[in-house]
Amino acid sequence: MSYEARLKELGIELPEIPVAGGNYLHGVVSGNHLYLSGKVDRSVKGKVGADVSLEEAYAAARQIGLFQLAVIKAELGSLDRVKRVVKALGMVNTAPDFNTTPAVINGFSDLMIEVFGDMGRHARSAVGMASLPNNVSVEIEAIVEIIPD
Repeated sequence: MSYEARLKELGIELPEIPVAGGNYLHGVVSGNHLYLSGKVDRSVKGKVGADVSLEEAYAAARQIGLFQLAVIKAELGSLDRVKRVVKALGMVNTAPDFNTTPAVINGFSDLMIEVFGDMGRHARSAVGMASLPNNVSVEIEAIVEIIPD
């Protein structure tokens, strides 16, 4: 089954890609890889573990995954050009005593596996940060291996 068909089967509609918040590209293809810039969910702000619950942060990470899928589709023309998700870096704006950042970034990782199956399993880092731009709660960047044209 194609990944495009899998999205439809899951009932997932991709969102509009957020406007870039600076002088950068949403994604860059180099060789057989697509490097995805960090994306955020601007509607979820504050420190996870203080202002934002784990469940809210997980949902934000999933939404970021949807933004990243939209970027992949825009850059490649189709999700079917994805060979595998290689790496993700998840950054979480955390309260000082919050130590379950991997559970937050699972929102992104779980979505990648739902859409791409085993090819969505990836290497990953999930780190806590003292702050993120505009006080957002989560930011995620990723690297995707692609099937050449």
